[in-house]
Amino acid sequence: MAIRIAIDAMGGDYAPREIVEGAVWAAWDYGVAVELVGKQDAIEQELRRIEKEGVRDRRNLFFLPSKIKVDLSKLDIKITHAPEVIEMGEAPGQAIRKKKNSSIVLAVAAVAQGSSQAVVAAGSTGAAMASSLFGLGRLPGIERPAICCTLPSMKKPFILIDAGANSNASPEMLCQFAMMGQTFSKNVLGNPNPRVGIINIGEEAGKGNELAQTAYTMLEANEKINFIGNVEGKELFHGDCDVIVSDGFVGNVTLKVIEGCSSMLIRMIKEEFKKDIISILVGIFAKLILKRLNKRINYEEYGGAILLGVKGITVIAHGRSKAYAVKNAVRVAKEAIETKVNEKIAELYE
Repeated sequence: MAIRIAIDAMGGDYAPREIVEGAVWAAWDYGVAVELVGKQDAIEQELRRIEKEGVRDRRNLFFLPSKIKVDLSKLDIKITHAPEVIEMGEAPGQAIRKKKNSSIVLAVAAVAQGSSQAVVAAGSTGAAMASSLFGLGRLPGIERPAICCTLPSMKKPFILIDAGANSNASPEMLCQFAMMGQTFSKNVLGNPNPRVGIINIGEEAGKGNELAQTAYTMLEANEKINFIGNVEGKELFHGDCDVIVSDGFVGNVTLKVIEGCSSMLIRMIKEEFKKDIISILVGIFAKLILKRLNKRINYEEYGGAILLGVKGITVIAHGRSKAYAVKNAVRVAKEAIETKVNEKIAELYE
């Protein structure tokens, strides 16, 4: 039986068009079944459009998009009608209690009830977290779930945890984040003995605030963790650390700065190759290099961040996600299911 992924079709800046398109693309490429949760009329309209026009492959930011024809009759696509949508500005806790028939709540319910094995959401991060926490519950031994985000480096991808779930964290929680992140890095990213560090303002053990200093001492004493110490912001992309641990406030600020720098770099390169005829010609000859560069730094390649610590798989995609990012978010969910990362985290606390 194929893995089925529930997808909040109404969440995100470009829903439902890009979300449905990305879901179809994932089903076509990865052989997964999908459960599209949202307003049925809108979802069906997008499916009819895709059947006629195909999927637009716009992953290359430097050149014109192409189209991929898909045969919907060969795909396992289920639609679950959800008449309500939680908007970005709504308070997550109140919204999920008030809108029990919203797309994100019903998508999480699909996992809780067993009709799907994971949920992908590009809407309100807070609503996705709250729905997952209340709808699925926490894994044993985990005080608070954390957002685990995969990022590029000069050598290989690394993960940042927590990337925004807990703005206030305790040293004990940071240790739990480290354990979960290490398990994800080992089983999903294939690092046999992941190196774990704390993001800090200096390398020395005594650097940082009380939270960072206490967590440092606890991680250093934990024999189950391959702790390498503090990691400064300028060293994140060297590739010498596989798991970067932080509280959600620092992690989210770090993530947003990275996104901004990446976007700026892409825009600057595009502008330079349009300035004059010589630049345009150079850009044409540099096409292969530009494609490789884009693949390495484009956030869409990494799809989404997984919420570790809940009894189920929840992948939170960027609010600006378009079809290619949604497709890759489904890939992240599929890999988490296949590698049984939740089961391995639970084993740590048995």
